[in-house]
Amino acid sequence: MTKAGVGAGTGTTVAADAPAATVGLPRRRGVELSLIVLAVLLSVYGYCAVGLARNGSLPPGAAGYGAGLGVLALLAHLAVRLRAPWADPLLLPIAVLLNGMGLVLIYRLDLETPGERAAPTQLVWSTVGVALFIVVVTALGDHRVLQRYSYVCVVAALALLTLPILFPAVNGARIWIRIAGFSIQPGEFAKVLLAVFFAAYLAANRTALSYAGRRIWRFSRMQLPTGRVLGPIVTIWLLSVGVLILERDLGTSLLFFGLFVVMLYVATGRTGWIAVGLLLASLGAVAVGRLEPHVHSRIEDWLHPFASIEAGQGANQLAQSLFSFAAGGAFGTGLGVGHSILIGFAAKSDFILATAGEELGLAGLSALFLLYGLLVERGYRAGLSARDPFGRLLAAGLASIVAFQVFVIAGGVTGLIPLTGMAMPFLAQGGSSVVTNWAIVALLIRVSDSARRPCGAPSAAPPTDPAAAPLAGPVARRAARRPHGPTAVQPTEPRTEPPTAPLGVQPGEPVDALVDKGPKSPGRTG
Repeated sequence: MTKAGVGAGTGTTVAADAPAATVGLPRRRGVELSLIVLAVLLSVYGYCAVGLARNGSLPPGAAGYGAGLGVLALLAHLAVRLRAPWADPLLLPIAVLLNGMGLVLIYRLDLETPGERAAPTQLVWSTVGVALFIVVVTALGDHRVLQRYSYVCVVAALALLTLPILFPAVNGARIWIRIAGFSIQPGEFAKVLLAVFFAAYLAANRTALSYAGRRIWRFSRMQLPTGRVLGPIVTIWLLSVGVLILERDLGTSLLFFGLFVVMLYVATGRTGWIAVGLLLASLGAVAVGRLEPHVHSRIEDWLHPFASIEAGQGANQLAQSLFSFAAGGAFGTGLGVGHSILIGFAAKSDFILATAGEELGLAGLSALFLLYGLLVERGYRAGLSARDPFGRLLAAGLASIVAFQVFVIAGGVTGLIPLTGMAMPFLAQGGSSVVTNWAIVALLIRVSDSARRPCGAPSAAPPTDPAAAPLAGPVARRAARRPHGPTAVQPTEPRTEPPTAPLGVQPGEPVDALVDKGPKSPGRTG
C-alpha cells in the first residue's frame, strides 16, 4: 500500500512506500552457496584434524562425511533457491556450519568411547532434520498459514509434554519416550508449537492487550490487560510449565517462561513485563531450589563446584567442565588432544561445549558464540522486516528460543548459573534437538523470504492474514467496533494490514522497534 502526503510548506508530495529493507534487495543465493561450501570445508577440516591428532593419519570416513554433509547442504540450498529465493542468505550457512561442527565434536568424543558411537546416529538425525527443513520450505508457501492452526498446535504441544509422564525417569527427569531402543524428547517439538500458538494469539489480540486493566498494586503505573484476553494464554502457559515441573524438566520450564514473557513484551510494548518476568522467575527458582531435591543438589554443586574434591571424592561434572575450559586457554589444545571425556556420561550432550572450550580455546568458543549470536540477530531482523504481526512475533519467538537455550546451557557449563540439562542447538548429541532446530531455521527462512520479497514480486502468499478474526477474543472484536471519542481507545490499525507498515510503525516513520506501540491509555506504562 502507498500513501501520499504533502510536505509542510513545500507542496511536495511524499510517498510512503515499503521500508527500504523490502525494496530492491538482491536474492544473494550465490553468496549463500559460497558460504555453504565454506561451512562444509571447515567441517571436513575439523574431521580430518581429529584423525591426524589421534592416529597421525586421515580418518577413513573423511570422504564419506564430507560428501554426506555436502549433499545435505546442497539439497537444502536448492530448496531455498527454488521456494524462498529472497530469504536471508546467512541463516542456512550458519546452521550447516554449527551442525557440521557438532558432528566433528561428537566424532572426537566417540574415539574415547569405542563402545558408544554417537556420530553415525547424529548424522542420521541430521539427515532427518534437513529433510524436515526441505519439507517446511517447499510445502509451506506462506508462514501465515500456521495461524489457522494455532489451537491445533497448542493441543499437540500439551499432548507431547504429557506423554513422558507415562515413561520411567532418565537421570532424574521424565522427559524421554523410550520404545524398543528408540528414544525421543517430545518437549523439543512442543516449544516450536507453543511459539506458533503464542504468536497467533498475541497477534490477533494485540489491540485488546493494549487496554489497561487492573493495576498490580495501588500506587503503581503497571497495569495488566483484561482477564478475558490475558487469561487463555496464561492458562496454556501454566499448564505447560506445570507439566514440565512434574517431569522435573526445569531447563525447558525456564525456556517456556522466558519465551512467554518475551513474546508478551514484543506484542504489547510494555517494559514492565520484563520486570515482572524476572521477579516471578526469581521467586520460582528459589521455591523449586528449596523444595525439589534434584534441583537443590544442582544448586549446591553450582555454589560449591570443588566441594567433592575437598571431600576426597574426586571432581564432579561441573568441576571437570571448569578444568576443561581452563586447560583450553586462548587457542585450545587442538582437536582430538583434550581430556573433556573425564566429565562423564553427559560429555556429548549437556557438556559438549566444554570440549569446544578445551580443544578450540577461547578463540574457537568465541567464534561459536558469534555464530549463535548472528543466527539470533538474523531471526530478529526477519521479524523487524516482516509485514504481518504474526510473522513478526513468530520470528521473535523462534529466535528467542535459540537465544535462551544458548544462554542457559553456556551459563550452566561455565558456572554462571546452575545446570539445567538442555541440549546445545546443533552441537550436542540429541536427535530431537537437531531436528527441531532445523525446523526453526526453516520457519525463519520462510518469514525472511516473505519480509525481503519486493512488493511487486509474485508470491503464493494470500493478500491478508488468514483466519485472523476467529483468533481474536471478544474484547478485541468489541474494541474494534467501539466508536471514536475522547474516552474511546481506537485500534492501532485495521485487520488487513498494509504490507509496508511494521508492527506499531506508521508509513513514513522510522523502523526502530519490533514492538507494537499500541494505543495509549491513562494508566499505561511504556
